[in-house]
Amino acid sequence: MDGSDRKKRTLEDIRASKTSGEKMVYTSVPDYTSAQWAEAAGVDVVVVGDSLAMIAHGHSSTIPATMDMMILHAQAVRRGAPNTFSLGCMPYQSYNTIERALTNATRFMQDAGCDAVKPQGGRSQRDILKALVDAGIPTASHIGLAPHRVAMYGGFRIQGRTPEAAMEILEDALAIQDAGCFMLEFEAVPAPIARLISLELEIPTIGIGAGAGTDGQILLSYDLLGVFTDFKPKFTKRYANLTDVAVDGLRAYVKEVKDGAFPDDDHSYTAPQETVDRFRDMLEKRRHV
Repeated sequence: MDGSDRKKRTLEDIRASKTSGEKMVYTSVPDYTSAQWAEAAGVDVVVVGDSLAMIAHGHSSTIPATMDMMILHAQAVRRGAPNTFSLGCMPYQSYNTIERALTNATRFMQDAGCDAVKPQGGRSQRDILKALVDAGIPTASHIGLAPHRVAMYGGFRIQGRTPEAAMEILEDALAIQDAGCFMLEFEAVPAPIARLISLELEIPTIGIGAGAGTDGQILLSYDLLGVFTDFKPKFTKRYANLTDVAVDGLRAYVKEVKDGAFPDDDHSYTAPQETVDRFRDMLEKRRHV
């Protein structure tokens, strides 16, 4: 499981995918091991998403994710996938002012070694997005169903289901592009709407629950691998069921320990018989002191 010979994707590669037709593959990874898997599999971009608040910390939403939490995970992902482009997602309220956005984005780049950052929002965040880009921080954004605004939507709901709502998403996308962002993400947008908006843009798009008409796709690694099983979004395809494998393995371990079958000689360290005999003699003498 070694990706040391692969060449890390660049911003130019990602931008070029818009015209080359190459579908870019993104996956959200929360830790060192899943980052290793992603790099070995040839994923183009590893995303340190604040969904880790749910899949790695057991929260019911992404809102509890903090900058300290995100940096800790982003550092682990960087170590696990040193040759893969890394995108750090800025957590809730970490970019609500330009000053705060610059400070926290710098932490992703400087402390965690990310290659880019991704806040959420379109027109309402244009000045903040532009300030990040102007500061030399590669920046993407996230529209459609933006998890940081779930309370405003009244829950996790598909966005852009009317012509007027779709036009709102288009205007957000154009604002992101005008701010200088190199990419944007659609979440939970009807596939034909996401495709039409993507065709209007000069920057590449990635989709999650947005159909095949975007320039790339993203899924959470723990979803697609069947690691996180609290719920399964409609847009997630299971490519493996690692939870079943893990539980079966743990059950076998429990049984063998209970039965006395583990550890056996093959899984134990030994010592020369002379050492054991001398130690036994020393114990016997100690008992009679």
